[in-house]
Amino acid sequence: MGKKNDNTLVKNASFLMIAALISKIIGMLYKSPLSNTLGNSSMGLFNYAQNVYFILLMIASFSIPQAVSKIMAEKLAFKRYRDAQKVFHCALLYVAAMGGVVALFCFFGSSILVPESMSGARLALKMLAPTIFLSGILGTFRGYFQAYRNMLPTSLSQIVEQCFVAVFAILMSSVMLNRFSGAEESVRNAWGAAGATMGTGAGVASALLFMLFVYGVNKKTINKRLARDTNSRDEATGEVMKNIVLIVMPIILSSFIYNVNGFINSYMYSGIQGFKGIDHDTITSLYAEYGYYMTLINIPLTLASTAPTSMIPEVSAQYAKHDMDSARDKIDRATWISMFISIPCAVGLAVLAGPITRLLFPRTEGAAAQLMMLGVITIILNGNSNISNGVLQGIGKPNIPMINAAIALVVDVIAMAILLLVTDLGVYSIVIAMIIYAVVMCLLNERAMKKYMEYKNPWRSAYLNPLLASVPMAAVAGFSYYGIYKLIRSNFISLGIAVVLGMIAYFIVYLAVSKPSDEQFAMMPGGAYLKKIASKLPF
Repeated sequence: MGKKNDNTLVKNASFLMIAALISKIIGMLYKSPLSNTLGNSSMGLFNYAQNVYFILLMIASFSIPQAVSKIMAEKLAFKRYRDAQKVFHCALLYVAAMGGVVALFCFFGSSILVPESMSGARLALKMLAPTIFLSGILGTFRGYFQAYRNMLPTSLSQIVEQCFVAVFAILMSSVMLNRFSGAEESVRNAWGAAGATMGTGAGVASALLFMLFVYGVNKKTINKRLARDTNSRDEATGEVMKNIVLIVMPIILSSFIYNVNGFINSYMYSGIQGFKGIDHDTITSLYAEYGYYMTLINIPLTLASTAPTSMIPEVSAQYAKHDMDSARDKIDRATWISMFISIPCAVGLAVLAGPITRLLFPRTEGAAAQLMMLGVITIILNGNSNISNGVLQGIGKPNIPMINAAIALVVDVIAMAILLLVTDLGVYSIVIAMIIYAVVMCLLNERAMKKYMEYKNPWRSAYLNPLLASVPMAAVAGFSYYGIYKLIRSNFISLGIAVVLGMIAYFIVYLAVSKPSDEQFAMMPGGAYLKKIASKLPF
């Protein structure tokens, strides 16, 4: 049974990682033509509106898939199917109410949420209000299937969502720019950004329709399971709603505090830079560069977060059964999967930051690449803190990461204020503050993990081995890119060859350094092929 559960965890994490990778690649690729269509000023407004939307989404429903999957998984561990189904129905009521309130605030409170120096982003933010409401319902359906340890519907819905986002963002931004081609530049930029945000709404709506279809297909199986249930306690609706609120609110508040630093940093950047007399176009253009950086770095950040997403139901179930050894083993596996991907991504992005940003965002003026080289460490740090957050929430200690995030946020805000007021670092201050925040969060969560689970991070297997393999990978990728580029002067071809050679170097050195067991090979993406390759190597 233990081996079956381990395979389930790996399979679920793999599903989410592959889907997240495909989704983020689509998101990265469409941002390139979108930035060319909008221009830096309008793209900066679009990025700012998306940043505010992301924070509002957290308040409304962002962590609802994790919360629903956690509560349901604890009941499903004891085959209480009717009780789990009632949690699902009550969660839908909760997100409808909360999502509706936040959506109204998003629409009518845009002047409060967006500073005057970024006022052009207010229209785009209003366009995102209905999306907040739909996102909560979508998240509840995703949490439902995750509780049953079925990550495939969530994975496929993410890909569907991102495809619609890409198509409609480019289409509607072009429509709006053409419609307002004769208007003032500020008006045209505002409507261009607003058109781009319509893609987000189209993506969420399409993903929700897909999840409703999947739920409908499985309805007969669900009803049979409910009819055979003899273990449920048939809890009162009021009691279930109370339990949802008590568990969901700390998780959402923790996630909000954990991620609101990005919004606060951006708000402080635009406000203080405006106060210092920096002109509006410079502020928005540099913020667009920050947006390019975040688009790229969000790919490995998302991959790092998929492991704890798939892990929470597993850890919650084992913890509910008081099986601490199994719970710690799940955490080790999630950490290994996360770092196996995150560390080489961070090193590779640092080495090839310039070529990558120039290829995907031709309008960049170079700041995005510099931000990338400075900020890649956050990929590893956030991967670590995402897992520890998931663990602490999964074992019923959601207040701890919330308190830790609040402490880290205070440090972040202080650092951001000092950097903006005392130095001329400008947009670079946002990335430096992000690094400081992530370091504080990791240290505090690490202490809590040791206290409540007697857990120690698998530093050698999860962190050291990927890092050792990433060093020669970086050398191969860097030397091959610049060497080939000198010969053929093609950024695309040189970058493609460098990435492939770097990946080959990483896997070969990793196999030599870590000498994985058969069980570890089974956990790797493409592990069966890597095992065949390893059997032919002379070590």
